[in-house]
Amino acid sequence: MEASLPAGWTLAASSFNWTPDIIKAERTAVDIVTGIAATGVADVVEVEPGSLWRTFPAPQDHEVDAFREALEAAGGRVGVVGCSLDDFTTTERRTTGQRLEFLVPQLDAARRVGATGVRLPIGQAGPELLGLIQPLLHDLDLVLFEEIQGQQDPRNPRVRPALDHIAALDDARIRVLVDISMLMPALPVTYLEELARGGVSPVLCSRLESEWKDPATNDAVMAALRSGTVPPRIHTLFMNLLIRFGRSDASELKEILPLVGGFHLKFWDLEDADQRVSGPLQDLARLLGNEGFTGTLTSEWGGHEWLRDDPSEMTGRHLALAKSSLAAGAARETARAS
Repeated sequence: MEASLPAGWTLAASSFNWTPDIIKAERTAVDIVTGIAATGVADVVEVEPGSLWRTFPAPQDHEVDAFREALEAAGGRVGVVGCSLDDFTTTERRTTGQRLEFLVPQLDAARRVGATGVRLPIGQAGPELLGLIQPLLHDLDLVLFEEIQGQQDPRNPRVRPALDHIAALDDARIRVLVDISMLMPALPVTYLEELARGGVSPVLCSRLESEWKDPATNDAVMAALRSGTVPPRIHTLFMNLLIRFGRSDASELKEILPLVGGFHLKFWDLEDADQRVSGPLQDLARLLGNEGFTGTLTSEWGGHEWLRDDPSEMTGRHLALAKSSLAAGAARETARAS
């Protein structure tokens, strides 16, 4: 019998996975996102309002209602809404009041669309704005998730103050969302292939393949950037090495687990012969197995930056792999503990 997920663990899919289709605009964004549920990929969908609603950043009621009705008719519901904070006008930084004014319509839309929460990058709101929106979150029955990802591990001095502030608030309406791009035992196979095709030196490619977990590899990456040997056409792709790809272990999350309310199950490709995709999922499930975690675990595909695979197929396959890996990891931890 196939192992099942622990009670309270909900799998979801992010509409971010369909970004290439949304950009192509051969179908409307609403059709694409509702199709996630209609085709059976996932019942719970995390949405990106900037690519979904034309009236963003102040989504109008009629547009929000039409999407909610269409998604519900397809058998789906919204989990989290990825909010945005535009911190600058064309000439100057927005005041706290202006930032609040920019964010509140998004919170209202999230409530109206039936979301359970909203998401911002870790620390972007800051203590002052958090203090202003905290009562709104209670009034609107929403959770604000502040996301950490890539190399933003809990020891990172740039994110530690924000984590400490969330802990001090001790409010279930303000939680942390962990993107497991932090937990990468090795780089994606297809990414390494793309770097090699793009002109990155064979010596550096070999080091990235065999020594990714060595922190000194970051020095080699920076040296390549400074030397000008990274072809300009792949600069953006190359920067993932310094920002989006992490090298932490699941055990490093233990101290912040009481603050965590959800996960992005980031994946780049499905090349898993050495468990570089499924291994972190099993490690995560073992960590969460006896911690009483409840929340959403959302499939988020970042590999469309260099791959042209079908997002529905990739997400469906990843969710199947995630379910089996998480269930197996949790079951092993339960068996060990007993």
